[in-house]
Amino acid sequence: MAHPFADRTEARILLVKTSSMGDVLHNLPVVTDICRAFPGAQVDWIVEEGFGSLPPMHPGIKQTLTVAIRRWRKAWWKSRSEIRAVCSGMAAKHYDLVLDTQGLLKSALIARCADAPKCGFDWKSAREPLATLFYDRTYAVPKGQHAVERNRQLAAQALGYSLATPASYGINAPSAVLPWLPPAPYVVLLHATSRDDKLWHEPNWIELGIRLYQAKVRSVLPWGNEREKVRGERLAAAIPGAVCAPRLTLNEAAAMLGGACAAVGVDTGLSHLAAALGIPTVGIYTSTDPGLTGLYAGASAVNLGGIGAPPSVGEVAAALTQAGINV
Repeated sequence: MAHPFADRTEARILLVKTSSMGDVLHNLPVVTDICRAFPGAQVDWIVEEGFGSLPPMHPGIKQTLTVAIRRWRKAWWKSRSEIRAVCSGMAAKHYDLVLDTQGLLKSALIARCADAPKCGFDWKSAREPLATLFYDRTYAVPKGQHAVERNRQLAAQALGYSLATPASYGINAPSAVLPWLPPAPYVVLLHATSRDDKLWHEPNWIELGIRLYQAKVRSVLPWGNEREKVRGERLAAAIPGAVCAPRLTLNEAAAMLGGACAAVGVDTGLSHLAAALGIPTVGIYTSTDPGLTGLYAGASAVNLGGIGAPPSVGEVAAALTQAGINV
């Protein structure tokens, strides 16, 4: 039996990948693959409202739809009309296919709102197997691979095309006026993350920042909450020439990263954004395994460390030297 998309050059496709930032970014190569296979495709994406600016960075995305699961959970009763509006809006689009690459119960339930065949991982492949009960078609994708490749393989099976090229995120940094940025060259030090066990010790950041300054490269330290801001200010005070950034939108953060000569970051979404933008990026891992969800962008992205084995400053400096910054 021929694949239902075997002779299609155009298609209306909805991608479901709502969060987190790293997961959303790891789904961007799917858009590149679909646009190669179906040059006339209309690809929409439904995503958590806090990450709504990420999918439009890819020129292949026609429309970005947003949900607010995190906010709705806190006051679902008051959010009923908003939830109904989102669901009815999805149903009115009349897609040819809905592809849930998240594999969670929440994403599968969101996918069910659309008026189209729902596709996703099979029982053994999904992160939450119960999600498969809400799909019309399911596909086996072996675990133990990086998330980028698992997403790509699921999409290729669902839409009937082959994967003949390496993963490509297909995004460019947006433009933004950031008068506080130091003149190039600068390196972005992504010191903040959601869990304390993912942090790299502050003396390490300071030593690295001093090495960069001695190499005539300034350091920029962004943050996402008040606690991280205090840490960023503390580090900037100890690193000559360093700048602690003001509060940034995602577009502004992307513009900041796009102008950097490199980024060094712990296991956090902005590290993945830097890698997706093609910026030389060094990932620092202290309590997680980068093999499945680490930086994934070819030779421009380097993962160092692992569970209980944080990298030394020397190892990070060597990786930056390999990228052309002699520290």
